[in-house]
Amino acid sequence: MHYRMKDVADRAGVSVTTVSHLLNNSRYVAPETRRRILEVIGQLGYYKNAHARRLVRGQSDSYGLIVSDLRNPFFPEIVTNFENAALAEGFDLFLCNTNYDPARAEAAVRKMMENKVRGVAIMTSEIPGDLTAALAAQKVPTVFLDVGSAGPYTSNIRVDYAGGIRLAVDYLFRFGHRDFAFISGPQNLRSAVIRRQAFLDALAQNQGTRCRVVDGNHRVEGGRAAVRALLDSGDFPTAILCSNDLTAIGALAALQKAGLSLPRDLSLVGFDDIDLASLVFPPLTTISLPRDRLGAMALQALQDILGSDGGHGAEYVIETSLVIRESTGAVRAEKQSGSAA
Repeated sequence: MHYRMKDVADRAGVSVTTVSHLLNNSRYVAPETRRRILEVIGQLGYYKNAHARRLVRGQSDSYGLIVSDLRNPFFPEIVTNFENAALAEGFDLFLCNTNYDPARAEAAVRKMMENKVRGVAIMTSEIPGDLTAALAAQKVPTVFLDVGSAGPYTSNIRVDYAGGIRLAVDYLFRFGHRDFAFISGPQNLRSAVIRRQAFLDALAQNQGTRCRVVDGNHRVEGGRAAVRALLDSGDFPTAILCSNDLTAIGALAALQKAGLSLPRDLSLVGFDDIDLASLVFPPLTTISLPRDRLGAMALQALQDILGSDGGHGAEYVIETSLVIRESTGAVRAEKQSGSAA
């Protein structure tokens, strides 16, 4: 049997308005009255009709979050921290995963708009520009990760990729490395493009270095394939930097299969500092991008827009840092003498 709010009110001996205030947490309800209403709700199996509330109020109790790839441990950590921040404020999570597919990204944005979410955090760069404009036109607060700029109902979180990559290159340079390779991410992702350019810029600041860039896909198999390509070329570096940790983990597996030992034969650096980075052997030196701060900052950015006069967005910055573990070390003397001067 389907029960209405009036049925709950009648059995609890209160008004429908009182039941509504309790369910929506919109006004104080005395403890005894609250206990009685909740007891009746349990007896009847009554639950709020979230869809009806959305129609009446024009807004849901959910924040939207769009990510690229839930198989990549980087994104579940963002999801967890974003959801924790939302729950702490009494809101739910509406999650969509694009799998790097622009069509799925488009469908995700439309679904968010149809469900009238309070705001959307887009932690991927596959979103078409016309849809982001549609979100702003509908006055849906939106926060991006390294895509676009702040504006009406739109905020952007910028990651200081360059700072972390510069720290990694300088660290390796001090240990005698002059011969580098960089395994990139897919160049249709803005974050991967930024990381690649930051690596090239950091090397340009250190005289006497040489480098090559090998294409990757931000996945384990991409790291394996890139290392195989380097091995087949016969022109192997003393240090490899990777666009993310999954790439580095794949590269590590391929290096070990080829009989190479880290850091004796070469050094390897990842990016993101996912939990797996500290669990592989040897533990991975990596550039840390703090997902706990990123998830919480994304929600705060949405709330700041909602609380602003006129829906003004802003730019936020996440700093990066170098986490040194056992996958990096000094260049062996014979390799150092043979590297570029």
